[in-house]
Amino acid sequence: MVESRALPRNAMAGDTGRKPARPWWPWTRRLLTVLFFAAVVTLLARYARNVDWDDVLGSLRDTPRPALLAAVGFAAASHLLYSCFDLIGRRYTGHKLATRKVMAVNFVSYAFNLNLGSLIGGIAFRYRLYSRLGLANGQITRILSMSMLTNWLGYMLLGGFMFLVHPLQLPPTWKMGNHGLQWLGGALVLVALAYVMACLRSGDRVWTIRGHDLYLPSARMAGLQLAMSCLNWSLMAGAVYMLLQQRVPYSDVVTVLLIGAVAGVIAHVPAGLGVFEFVFVALLSHQVSEGRLLAALLGYRAIYYIVPMLVAALLYLVMEVHARKQGGPAREGVS
Repeated sequence: MVESRALPRNAMAGDTGRKPARPWWPWTRRLLTVLFFAAVVTLLARYARNVDWDDVLGSLRDTPRPALLAAVGFAAASHLLYSCFDLIGRRYTGHKLATRKVMAVNFVSYAFNLNLGSLIGGIAFRYRLYSRLGLANGQITRILSMSMLTNWLGYMLLGGFMFLVHPLQLPPTWKMGNHGLQWLGGALVLVALAYVMACLRSGDRVWTIRGHDLYLPSARMAGLQLAMSCLNWSLMAGAVYMLLQQRVPYSDVVTVLLIGAVAGVIAHVPAGLGVFEFVFVALLSHQVSEGRLLAALLGYRAIYYIVPMLVAALLYLVMEVHARKQGGPAREGVS
């Protein structure tokens, strides 16, 4: 059975009452905190061992300064834009956290998500940081869901458009066409447009499907989601394009980056180590040498992955120290 109802302004704000005290919870929370930190440190150490630091630093030194600065600008703009994704979740849930706090949590989560995977970065960090700021688990789940939806909606629209209108010219040695990619592109565009049409016809309502609430945002919010995500993916491609010193058409860089991104997700490799580079070499080595490709990608990994993670780690420690000085989470045990 499917029912719909208009969304009140603060309908998704979560419970406001306080649950009965649980004597075991403080000790459990401390144990979970220790385990969380141990897991993060372990994953960071494992990630650091998999990075060839000499190659990374060498690729940065060999990149012309104008190209390097332009790539840094694209990367910074992308991280800044992605840090605004959770502001859509704030509108969705109706919570009242300050913009700078939401963006800080979003930035830390995204930086660790890129390097350590979604389970630690996108999910665990969001739950820990938002719960310390007083949000309920249900609110955090909806924020996370909206952020992921925003990211992949833009992927479908931009990727679908590129696959359909500007299919990648495959290496001459590949005895295959790209018609399959065009069909996939058309399907992706249709999915993105179907979401917009659904929001246009029945947006800003909560649909109850077999006891589960499904929020469909307004058409205006759906348009904002698509615009923000498409721009973010374009900025990411811009950083690679500048590090390649514009030797490959920008449209090709966008297409290959989108293919590499989903390949990394499918492979379940943290940060897509090796997978992302393999896709670029396989699809673009007929346009530029493998050495130049790998140098540009190592520079991209340093600028877009490693440096933001170092900044995010420092910011996370500051947030933890500040939370302890404030006496811990504002609403412990709220779900």
